[in-house]
Amino acid sequence: MFLKKIMSTALCAALFVTQVGMASAAEETVQGKLAAVETETWGAEQTGAFLDRINHLEKDYLGKHNKGSMLDRVNIVYDDIYDNTTGPGLLTQLNAVEWGLMHEVSPKAVDKRVTEMEMAVAGKTSAGTYKKRIQDLGTAAFGGYSVPLEQVTVPKNTVIKIALTQEVNAKNLKAGDTIRYKVTEDVVQGGMLVFAKGQPGEGTVQKVTQARNFGRDARIDIDFHTTKAMDGTDVKTFVGEESKREMKSYAMAAGASVAGMLLLGPIGIIGGAFVKGKNIDLPEGTELFIQTKDDVVLYAVPTTEG
Repeated sequence: MFLKKIMSTALCAALFVTQVGMASAAEETVQGKLAAVETETWGAEQTGAFLDRINHLEKDYLGKHNKGSMLDRVNIVYDDIYDNTTGPGLLTQLNAVEWGLMHEVSPKAVDKRVTEMEMAVAGKTSAGTYKKRIQDLGTAAFGGYSVPLEQVTVPKNTVIKIALTQEVNAKNLKAGDTIRYKVTEDVVQGGMLVFAKGQPGEGTVQKVTQARNFGRDARIDIDFHTTKAMDGTDVKTFVGEESKREMKSYAMAAGASVAGMLLLGPIGIIGGAFVKGKNIDLPEGTELFIQTKDDVVLYAVPTTEG
């Protein structure tokens, strides 16, 4: 299996990476924010009248109904989940608790994650708001009422090991397609967990060139632009010199022959000469490395690892 992953990494000869960041804009409408929270909570946008959907979210997260405009009410729930400005938001706390219990952070919806942890800990689900249920799970994970989160600065060029969560086949891709991946190893800085195993990331296909005659390789230009940190922050990432060196060391450690392998492109990926004129078909699970683009302040969990 390990050799298969290395061979898959070698096949990245024609997989190029751009450095163009594509941060998604935050939703600013009632519908946009409502859809974002519902998708985070249940895995899909819900149907029905906005007011009924807002009431449902307030009940499940806050245990009460707020007053004000629909946008004001949605904002309260939205900020409670995502906002880390004055302290770790609920999603950050959930990620920390899940890592504390499972040593991995799942990309599943909040409801499913909370339910699965409760079943693992107590063999049954609990009543109450998501906030209360996450706090109770935090007690099981860390032995205290509060989740131990601290802010740290993660330096730019911090390397992250990732794996594709989908097949990448040049024949089936076009510019604009989304490429999904996940973190495969915890990233620890100074005893603090900043990226947890299992957290998702997204890239965007910039250009696809199909394999042609006379040994001309297929090529896929991909911008691996956004990776979720432990606290839920969308961190800007890319493939640069540090991650390129890490990938080369990774291939060498596995015993892969460096002869015939080459670094392609200005920020390139390790590849093998044996893919000349061949289609690119990277299986799910193909591993590679990316790195953070800028210094970033994140909430992190203390750990004895790393």
